Amino acid sequence: LRSEQKTKLSKFNVNWIDDDLLIPKIPTLLIANEFFDALPVNQYQRKNNLWYEIQVGLKNNQLTLGLSHRPTTHPELEGRFSESMDGDIVEISNDAIRISKSIGKIINNQGGCALIIDYGDWHSLGSTLQALKSHKSKNIFDKPGKVDLTCHVDFEALAKNSGCAYSRLTTQGVFLERLGISDRANQLLKNSKPKNHKSIISAHRRLTHPDEMGTLFKVLGLYARNESSPAGLLN
Repeated sequence: LRSEQKTKLSKFNVNWIDDDLLIPKIPTLLIANEFFDALPVNQYQRKNNLWYEIQVGLKNNQLTLGLSHRPTTHPELEGRFSESMDGDIVEISNDAIRISKSIGKIINNQGGCALIIDYGDWHSLGSTLQALKSHKSKNIFDKPGKVDLTCHVDFEALAKNSGCAYSRLTTQGVFLERLGISDRANQLLKNSKPKNHKSIISAHRRLTHPDEMGTLFKVLGLYARNESSPAGLLN
């Protein structure tokens, strides 16, 4: 992936950082657009008031999902009994929690903010695991390694584990409208040739309309406790 990025971004001065300790000690603006949905998750199912991890196994020589033989515990599961019933599934991404803590530490120590743009909800409940290839849904065990596996983002887990201040979760459409996307689109229409109008209108609709990306994608801001939330977001 990095090799492909270097090829496509060869005209720009881009640095790849493997360790957050190498980030310059200056106020940092971090943008994570469809990043957290690609991280691994663990799924847990409630059964007889206990939590069991959903694991991958073999049945008739075919990959399948099943419950672990023994119940398990996780700090993120401790408060989930009051809002769930037997059979409900909760998804937890340990990598997402770890990264959000790292982001929060950078923001608190150096200043700046983070914008997290992804699909998901404030609170995780239910299985959202899916496999996609060429924008089409696939079986999660169809050609392992050849399809994209993704889960909805639990924004509450990111916010509350970051250790810094966070904004209200906002739909992408509302966020972009607050930043003036409609004014920008109208300006582009005014200054462009008629043959380009359709693509401008289509792009605006795709990003903001409730039937497209406008409500599917959400935006969360992380920022230092003594600062205001990023533009377009509310405290």
